Amino acid sequence: MAGLDHALQDIRDMSRTELQDRWVKLTGRPAPRLSVAMLRLAMGYELQARAKGGLSRAARHQLDGSGDVPPRTMPLAPGLRLVREWQGKVHVVTVDDAGAIHWNGQCWKSLSEVARTITGTRWSGPAFFGLKQRKAAA
Repeated sequence: MAGLDHALQDIRDMSRTELQDRWVKLTGRPAPRLSVAMLRLAMGYELQARAKGGLSRAARHQLDGSGDVPPRTMPLAPGLRLVREWQGKVHVVTVDDAGAIHWNGQCWKSLSEVARTITGTRWSGPAFFGLKQRKAAA
């Protein structure tokens, strides 16, 4: 690790031209068009990734935007009303102040139970009621 520490210290004092030359030698690619400060950070990352193995495949795919971006589920806030039309019928689900889910005059343990009852098949309740949203890939 002493070699890595030394290499990281060296890039702090390099000029833009020196950084660009070092980048080409290290990666075999043209230097990215970045400020000197960002180029130093990129160079530091490259040096550390080569010394320590870099990112996992899943992390690389996600950063590249080619991996599945996991959906984000909105929380069930008290007073929330969810409306979903299914096969010509409108279904309204409410969340009371205690966080309990109400539909069709009954209290339910989860949105998924409600969605299953409405559709007759297994559904993710948050997905069925439109609470899961895909994050935009960078």
